[in-house]
Amino acid sequence: MSETTEKIHPKVQDFLNKAPRKLFIGGQFIESSSGKTFKSVNPATGDDLCEVYEADERDIDRAVEAAEKAFHGPWSKMSASERSRLIWKLADLIEENLEPMAQLETLDNGKPIRETKNADVPLVIDHFRYYAGWVNKFSGEVVNNSMHPNIFTYTRREPIGVCGQIIPWNFPLLMAAWKLGAALATGNVVVLKSAQDTPLSALYLAELIQEAGFPDGVVNIISGSGRIVGTAMTKHPKIRKIAFTGSTEVGKTIMRDASYDLKRVTLELGGKSPNIVFPDADFSKAIPGALHSIFFNQGQVCSAGSRLFVHKKIYDNFLSDMANEASKLKVGPGLEEETQVGPLVSAKQFETVRGYLEKGKEEGAKPLTGGVPKEGPGYFIPPTIFADANEHMTIVREEIFGPVVAAMPFDDDEQIADVVRRANDSEYGLGAGVWTTDVRKAHKVAHALESGTVWVNCYNLFDAAMPFGGFKQSGFGREMGKYALEMYTEVKSVWVNLH
Repeated sequence: MSETTEKIHPKVQDFLNKAPRKLFIGGQFIESSSGKTFKSVNPATGDDLCEVYEADERDIDRAVEAAEKAFHGPWSKMSASERSRLIWKLADLIEENLEPMAQLETLDNGKPIRETKNADVPLVIDHFRYYAGWVNKFSGEVVNNSMHPNIFTYTRREPIGVCGQIIPWNFPLLMAAWKLGAALATGNVVVLKSAQDTPLSALYLAELIQEAGFPDGVVNIISGSGRIVGTAMTKHPKIRKIAFTGSTEVGKTIMRDASYDLKRVTLELGGKSPNIVFPDADFSKAIPGALHSIFFNQGQVCSAGSRLFVHKKIYDNFLSDMANEASKLKVGPGLEEETQVGPLVSAKQFETVRGYLEKGKEEGAKPLTGGVPKEGPGYFIPPTIFADANEHMTIVREEIFGPVVAAMPFDDDEQIADVVRRANDSEYGLGAGVWTTDVRKAHKVAHALESGTVWVNCYNLFDAAMPFGGFKQSGFGREMGKYALEMYTEVKSVWVNLH
């Protein structure tokens, strides 16, 4: 904790001092059934932050019971306006606690404080306010059926019920908001499991949910392992929907488990996103954009632009300039204001990325910058740009989830077919980037890419109103926007005989 002692907010210190942190079930903070705890670690130092109670199957049962009671009780009886005010009040409380929440996210995850203060937490606030506005605006419709003129027909949008939500460690607070916003706006109740590597900001959020006055059991937040708690959620007979963000491998397991009782499932999974730079690109935007696409959040982003395709006419100059700028990025503890690249989230992730660095060099890729883990405490990998990569290399095929980009030239002078084919040559389809000043080319490429999101002359921009999700093995279903509301409702047809 040496990096934090002078900078830490009093609310954060108080939160950490009240350890072990308890589970949030039925509106109360309680110990786990087993009494077991695990340690949350500061990835910048490797030191323990605090202990957290570890849930098991019995705690899932308790959380589901509390959620069901709320769903059939006060939550379903509450007016849409009342639900909207509660969600909006939660956003206000998060705004009031922006600084401590940003610090806690940085301490637990490692990401730079400049990102948590200016991106993560503000996006969370905006997300809840956006869905607070949808509560009384998303509904069914009157249908003028053509066969039965004396029958009044209409549809209703009804909540699914108890929803199990499983979030990852790369954006702990933001992913909680992405899951909770649409679920609460449509009248569902939630059992949310945080990632075991980053449980703290979700538990801080639970305090604000309690303070906002949500009925007991509407939101339940638990901490524990995916192997035990996640499996118990996906197999629980009273959980009617699972929403998961994480790896494709785990997503497949969840889908299999959920099939036993045909749970509704939405999956936002891995990616190996292409970033295409055409020779007419504006370097002043494309170079910082390419850097941001892969080094934002230490590359621990499912949509990170980890496959960089640069036209051969500009390949050498572009990579030289990009490597020069990457070498200037400040790597350090997240709470340092000047830090631009923080540590990876855990020792395990550090070793995974280290392995990919070695694999890339073994297979012939050339690191223009980085390529060697940083010595000393903490889990630091410097920004790494590999040149001379090709589609057969492991670092090009597999998701690394670290600050590592593999660059490859392409040679389309007039046509875009070849680079699009190479960009689409992946089992994933989550994000993609296109850099060009030719608006016709931009639209043609954007339409041809097999990707849930395409950024043109920008990258990693998000907004609560814009849907996000994947093609192919990057998952199905959408987060955010009106589309997410559809993922949390059942459609009921009603026929009324007017005779």
